[in-house]
Amino acid sequence: MLASIIWNIDPILFSIGPLSVRWYGLMFAIGFMAGYYIVARMFRHEGAPEKWLGTLLIYLVACTVIGARLGHVFFYEWDYYSQHPSQILRVWEGGLASHGATIGIFIGLCIFSWCVARKSPSWTIDKVVVPVSLVGGLVRLGNLMNSEIYGGPTSLPWGFVFIHDGQTLPAHPTQIYEALCYFALFGLLMWMYWRRNAEERPWLLTGVFFIWTFGTRFLIEFIKNPQESWEADMPLNMGQILSLPFILIGIFMAVYAITRKREHWTFPDRFPEEK
Repeated sequence: MLASIIWNIDPILFSIGPLSVRWYGLMFAIGFMAGYYIVARMFRHEGAPEKWLGTLLIYLVACTVIGARLGHVFFYEWDYYSQHPSQILRVWEGGLASHGATIGIFIGLCIFSWCVARKSPSWTIDKVVVPVSLVGGLVRLGNLMNSEIYGGPTSLPWGFVFIHDGQTLPAHPTQIYEALCYFALFGLLMWMYWRRNAEERPWLLTGVFFIWTFGTRFLIEFIKNPQESWEADMPLNMGQILSLPFILIGIFMAVYAITRKREHWTFPDRFPEEK
């Protein structure tokens, strides 16, 4: 018998009557609450109006869910959903894609920047990617609780046997690998913002986010099981193919930010008075 970790956690944290609270949903909620606090502190630091926060949160939640759902529909299961369009709205049954969420968030934040903040999209997006990296790590822990999105067989001592998914052999806990990468990225971006004033180089934080997030995702996919059966014989799976454009965009953003003259901002460290 190989040394391994038996993973038999119930995806449901607790139930009250017909209502069930799942670990996955809890991780999402914790991430959004923590993200709200982090962005609020950034807004205060830069003297942005506090009233923008509520609107920004609505944009983020809506665009994350819509983008993640449509990403799964179009990138992974279009053959099914094109024949059953009414099923697209059944988000609670599962089926969310991180690449779709990224696209949705990017579009939503551009609209917020132009219509609400009246600033360049880089001003908003460079802030939001910081807590998004934290949310990404928490969501992967939610995947771990769901016993989903794990890797192939392994003889390593930290291999997980996912009982709830009917597995009997230890597998790579790729959810943990990705979560650790996202948490490390969160620490790096926080350091860049608060210690190095990286916000004075528009698009630098976003560029680093894209390179790190999708670069590690690209590498981890090599040991992850395919999400769909049609990916089994592909040299690169859909997750890797979708990651490549984001990596290239991230490199372009980082180079663009570093080669431009640094801006010099003032930081009042207080919210402006409401008018």
